[in-house]
Amino acid sequence: MRVLGLMSGTSADGIDAVLVEFKGNPSKPNWKILNTYSFEYPYSIREKILKVSQGLKIDSKNWMELAEEITELNAFAANACDPYSSAEVVGCHGQTLFHRSATNSERGGSIQILLGPLLANMLNQTVIYDFRSKDIASRGHGAPLVPLVDESLVGRVYGWRGILNLGGIANLTIIPPKTGFDKNSQCIGWDCGPANSLIDLAVEECSKSESKFDDNGSLASLGKPKLNIIQNWLKEPFFHQEPPRSTGREQFGFQDLQKRKKELGNISNQDLLSTLTKFTASIVAQDLDNLFKKRKISLIELLVAGGGVNNLFLMRQLKKECFGVHIRNINEIGLPSQFREALAFATLSWWHVLGKKVDPKFVTGADQSILYGVRVDP
Repeated sequence: MRVLGLMSGTSADGIDAVLVEFKGNPSKPNWKILNTYSFEYPYSIREKILKVSQGLKIDSKNWMELAEEITELNAFAANACDPYSSAEVVGCHGQTLFHRSATNSERGGSIQILLGPLLANMLNQTVIYDFRSKDIASRGHGAPLVPLVDESLVGRVYGWRGILNLGGIANLTIIPPKTGFDKNSQCIGWDCGPANSLIDLAVEECSKSESKFDDNGSLASLGKPKLNIIQNWLKEPFFHQEPPRSTGREQFGFQDLQKRKKELGNISNQDLLSTLTKFTASIVAQDLDNLFKKRKISLIELLVAGGGVNNLFLMRQLKKECFGVHIRNINEIGLPSQFREALAFATLSWWHVLGKKVDPKFVTGADQSILYGVRVDP
């Protein structure tokens, strides 16, 4: 079956589209990417998304128009990636504008803005969307969802294997080995904390919006990270919550950046970016260290995906902090880093059509197997 996957993450930099063909066993499919396309959001749209996700109040008319604009841009990306509408189904995540992590006392919540029926009619194709609400209704976090498909797409090796996504938020997938005592273990996953969210916001502030990210980590590499501050940040309660664990720009966004800048005091822009980048690597390293201390799980390799793989300073810091773990770009196993998440939602959409439910207990914490997404036909 041919499926088109559309994804825009918490970085809100644009839409990634992937046309993929699936064959065989849904749990261990043969898959082939037929085409990819990336569309960068216009500045005005990205600015509006970021402001609304940071708490800007807009009236219902502007909310509706934003939903229409995002839907139209997804339709554009879909047509560019699959101009002949060869996909039997289109899986579209929509744009996250709000995420509330579930706690013992409070239900989780997550808003992805998209007009699914409008997209289906614009494309004249079946659309699967709204992937997170059923999970949240089942007392899950609704995130992260990509780990639910990682084992099927990437597979197991002769040891514990990790996949790290460095988008706006960093999240980890931990895949059990194919043989040995742990072969009957379950795949687990969680959100680690900020990856690019704080870094990108800091770059925009420092450059007065002339730049959106630290290209190759070149600015951070010129600075000196404040290690004592990072060690204090790593003690924050969120980073010691047991999985399932989820977060978003609501927690690690503009206000959080201002708080951390105040703690850092009067330092150079290079030192600020160096500290924030080192912080991201240190969060991941601490999670892996806790994984070993609490579960006796030690990774033999960590595959890295997402926009953060292009930050050379961040990748160097990861290798330094996660000493002893073989770290490499997920591209090396034939899965394009930039399109991993779009591929994941294409997979969930394929599974929806097949009626394949997923047990998310060890990833999102939901208490029942779920058929992810909502189907709408043109």
